Amino acid sequence: MAANTQQAAGFTDEDMQILDSIDRWVDGEVKPIARKFDQADEYPHDLVEQMKELGLFGATIDPEYGGLGLSASVYARIVARIAEAWMAPTGIFNSHLIMAAAVQRHGTDAQKQKWLPRFATGELRGGIGLTEPNAGTDLQGIRTVARRDGDHYVLDGTKTWITNGVHGSCFAILTKTDPQATPAHKGMSLFLAEKGEGFTVGKKLKKLGYRAIDSAELVFENCRVPADQLIGEQEGRGFQHAVGGLELGRINIAARGVGLASAAFKDALRYSQERKTFGKPICNHQAIQLKLAEMATRLEASKLLVEQAARKYDTGERCDLEAGMAKLHASEAAVANSMDAMRIFGGYSYSTEYDVERYFRDSPLMCIGEGTNEMQRIIIARQLVERHPA
Repeated sequence: MAANTQQAAGFTDEDMQILDSIDRWVDGEVKPIARKFDQADEYPHDLVEQMKELGLFGATIDPEYGGLGLSASVYARIVARIAEAWMAPTGIFNSHLIMAAAVQRHGTDAQKQKWLPRFATGELRGGIGLTEPNAGTDLQGIRTVARRDGDHYVLDGTKTWITNGVHGSCFAILTKTDPQATPAHKGMSLFLAEKGEGFTVGKKLKKLGYRAIDSAELVFENCRVPADQLIGEQEGRGFQHAVGGLELGRINIAARGVGLASAAFKDALRYSQERKTFGKPICNHQAIQLKLAEMATRLEASKLLVEQAARKYDTGERCDLEAGMAKLHASEAAVANSMDAMRIFGGYSYSTEYDVERYFRDSPLMCIGEGTNEMQRIIIARQLVERHPA
């Protein structure tokens, strides 16, 4: 990551030092193990400990609570850089930071003081529990309930596809405290729940890509959660708290898309100069040149959309339009670039000796996670109409 590029983005000397340290870590620790751990579907425990030391679990948490307090712009660069080497580890701290953002933005002062320092160090790691077996994009369709019982709430229900589900210890869980509320989102609340009695982990889910990182079911059966772990200590605000956190999540997904699109492009460009057919490198064939041009253009457009969304997030303004556009374009760019890279690699793209097959397996997740791209299109269109009335 060139220094002049960082300066052009308005990064400080401290930001540049952090980005440089991430570059060294990625080159020295992440790249060498990515293929092995992905193929074995093995959780990278040592890498997680290194992530703690780097402060990644407190990347966007305010320094007042022990975090790095990074802007979304710097954070997005970090995510893209790591994802270019191996996308999966970015999910370990992204899901965790969505949970932290919900507390930092909407929690009481007491909740911030209690939870954020432990989140920042990685002492408590986890994520956000939204998705259920019968509710994904339509969060208002969740069935997990929380009923008040004295100084506690009792949670019952199941969450699925929860990142960090096996190895995490604390999660922000979206529930219905008033299942009869109309509209449904007015009866939804977000709780912090630590693993313990009544809170168990179901099966680890096998996945096409995004391997090594645990995705699992979380099961709540008569799980008692102290009332002061209701984020904001006010019922009926959980849907807004959760959706607000997804803005950062979508910027992360978009940045992952940039990383994957970049990796696929760089590998394809290099290979096209090494591989020869009909007496010349394949990069001299027009059909390959057309693909390389498309790949590079998709990548650069994605970078600009991510930067725009991150800058808007940093101002504190609503950025669901910008985050949605970035997520939509960058994730589709990752899929398209991975496919074009496979065509450029030809038969070798099916070999696990090359990373391009991993890009192809990992990239579709970006079109689904943090809200499907079909939903992003609807969000974008609605925001355009709202912002530009006739």
